[in-house]
Formats: sequence, C-alpha cells, structure tokens
Amino acid sequence: MSSTPIGSATQPLTITGLANGLNTSQIIAALMGAEREPVTRLTAQEEKLNAAQQQLRTVQSSLRALALAASEFTLPSVFESSQTATSSEPNRVGAATTGGAGVGGYQVEVKRLANSAQRTFTFTSPAAEDTITVEGREYKLAAGGTAKQLASAINSDSSGSVYAAALENGNIVFSSRATGASGAEFIKVSDPGGALAEVAGTAKEGMDAEYAVDGVTGTSASNTVNSAIAGVTLSLLGVTTTSGPVTIDVQAPGANVATVEAQVKSFVSTYNSTIEALQKQLTTKPPASPQNAAEYGTGTLFGDLELTGLVNEMRQAMYEPIAGLPAEMASPDDIGISTGGATGKATSSQSSIEGLLKLEPEKLANAVKTNAAGVETMLQKWSQGLQKTIEDSAQPGGVLEARITGEGTQVSEIRSRVATMDELLTIREQALVQTYAQLETVLAQSNSQQSWLASQAEGLTKSGL
Repeated sequence: MSSTPIGSATQPLTITGLANGLNTSQIIAALMGAEREPVTRLTAQEEKLNAAQQQLRTVQSSLRALALAASEFTLPSVFESSQTATSSEPNRVGAATTGGAGVGGYQVEVKRLANSAQRTFTFTSPAAEDTITVEGREYKLAAGGTAKQLASAINSDSSGSVYAAALENGNIVFSSRATGASGAEFIKVSDPGGALAEVAGTAKEGMDAEYAVDGVTGTSASNTVNSAIAGVTLSLLGVTTTSGPVTIDVQAPGANVATVEAQVKSFVSTYNSTIEALQKQLTTKPPASPQNAAEYGTGTLFGDLELTGLVNEMRQAMYEPIAGLPAEMASPDDIGISTGGATGKATSSQSSIEGLLKLEPEKLANAVKTNAAGVETMLQKWSQGLQKTIEDSAQPGGVLEARITGEGTQVSEIRSRVATMDELLTIREQALVQTYAQLETVLAQSNSQQSWLASQAEGLTKSGL
C-alpha cells in the first residue's frame, strides 16, 4: 500500500491505494466542490434577486389597486345629487323618491288598503274528467283529480287573471291577481261536472285603497301609490285610523351620505390592506444564515428606503392641507379620515403608528350634509395627488418597474455567468478524471515493474549468485 499527499501544506489530501482501487470519484467530487463554491454563491444571489423581484411585483400590483380605488372618488355617481324620503311609521306607510319631489313633510292617512276579489268553493274530486272554466280560461281536471292539482294548473297559467289556493279543509279559494275595485260581477266560474260548489256568503268584491295626503283624499287600485305626492312612491301597508297620520319627510336634493360613506369605507379597506402588506415587507428581517430558496427570499425588502419613503408620503397626504382649498375642508382629516396621529399628537395604537386609516362616520356624514360640494372637491383633488404619488412608483415606467427590470437584468447576467462557469467546471472535471486515470495507469505499471524486479532478485538469491 502506497500513500501520496496531494493538496496544500496546511490541508493535505491523502490518497491511498492508488494502484489497488483508489476512490477517485470521491477525491474529484471534493476538489470540484471547492471549485464550485463561486457558482453556489451566484446561485444564492440569483434566488435572492428572484424573490425580491416577485415581492416588488406584488407590491406594485397592490399599489395599482390602491390607485384605482382612489380614482373612484372622481366618479360622478359618488356625489350624484338625489333626494330621500323617510316615514315616521315605515311598517304602515313606506316612502321612496322616484324623481324630483317637493321638500317638506306630508301627513298621510290610510283608511283602507286595496284588496282583490275572492270566491270560495267546496271541492269534490270528479268521477270523470271535468272541464272547469275560470274567467274564460279552461282547465282540465282528470277523474280523481285533487284541489291542489286544480290550483296548480290555474296558478301556472301565465295568461290567467286568477290565483287559486287549496285550503286544508278541502275548500279552494280563487282571488283576482290584480287588486282594486272589481264591481258586482267578478271571478266567473263554470263547472258542468260539479266538482266545485260556491260557499254562500264568502264572496268578496275587490276594493280600492282609500287614503288622504294633507287632507286631500284619493283612491288607488294598488297599495303602491305614485300619484299622491309628486316624485314619491308610497307603499300602503296598514290603516292609520286608530294610530293617526304617518309623517313622510322629503329631504332636499343632495349627495347621498350612504353612497359617499360606502365609497370611503371601500377605499379605507384597500388602503389599510396595502399598508399592512408594505409594513410586513419592510419589517421582516432576512435570516442570518439562509439555507434554502425560501430563506434567501425572506426579508429582501427589509428597511427598503424607497418603499419606506412612499409609505411616509402616503401617510402625510392624509392630513397635509391641499393648496388652494379652504382651511376647514382641505384634507381627508377634515371629513373624518385619519391615521390617528396626523396632527403631531401622541399616537394611541400600533395601527396609527403604521399609518392605517380609520373613519369617523358621523364626522363624514355631517360634512356631506353641510358641504357636499366641498367634500367632493377636496376628495377629488386629494385622490388625484395620491394617484400621482403612487403612479410615480407603481405604474409602467415608474421606480418599481425600473427596479424589477434592473433585477431581471442582473438575474440574466448571473445565469449567463453560471452557465459559463458550469461549462468550465465540466471541462475541469473531465481533466481531473483523465489525470487520475493516467496516474493510476502509471502507478500500476510501476507496481508491476517492482514486482518483477523483486521476483528476479529472489531468484538470484536462491541460485547463490
């Protein structure tokens, strides 16, 4: 067995048994592992850049969604002028505006609700097929048919003018599909087969609703009344003879508080989710010794100066007065949208420190009611400024796009370098394999010669020479 040192003086690599089964694969793998270290470092750098690029794309997408949410404050529908009508007893008289209506209060009395005409019949299952005519419409009833089957046939007739209800006591009730005065003759029924027999004293004429608005009486075939108050639809739901008149209050035209509030809440939700995502990226530290792709991709935006600056700009925009606007309506803070620490006061929560928004609905409602035009102007100018701030970073050609492109270029360069180094390392490995193969051949020959010389010497000794 021979022993040959290979390597540096401080870290020798010992090769044993060269001519007798040397593990050259293990030796070459160790040598190549050392030479491949630069490739490993470049690969790790590529993984980090890929992760940062993906995270920047996610941030960019979130910011674009936020810019879109801000742009919706410029939609005409948000501040579209409308009127609302309220009822003091909505369970008796409902009210809704349908157009321009006279502003003020109206006293509505309901003396009677509109109803439909009705007739009630006993039902006997026919022994043979029966043809029953109701208001000129014929319905076939097979022998042994039931009241429920007849009611189903009548109710499914889209051209019919009557509804039918099969009662538990076996009777069947016909009622006009439309409410309102019917006159003395209503719901004509013909049944030669005798399955139906009218119950005496149960017939009811259809009646119109009777009401009064500010003492002016009126009637309606329906309980939905459009002509009593111009621009207002009344829903008559109960009589008021004992409870007294119901007050209908029609407000002045103006922006709808509920619509504006819904738009603001939607924006606040999008804004806060975006800020939370950014804060998570900015505060997540990278691992001290990353070991895999996931760890290399963690914390790539930790403390990012550009994103930190953007968050600060967005937060400042929530309370910084907009130039040219009156002091009382110059920022979102004036209508109840704030971060909780906008005026330099001590913050009271982590959310305010992070710049998350909160809404004071009462303050917003009061601002819309008293100065809707001012609220609209302020929100539109503010949203335009916020959009520009975001778009400078997030839109095509912005800062984030440039960074994403730049990191993509670096990734391409690294991949090119790694590919070149892989080719060189492959050549180097092949050379090592060839060198060790040649060395093994030489040593094998040397061992063979030594064995021959030894045998020759042994022979000479035995022969006495």
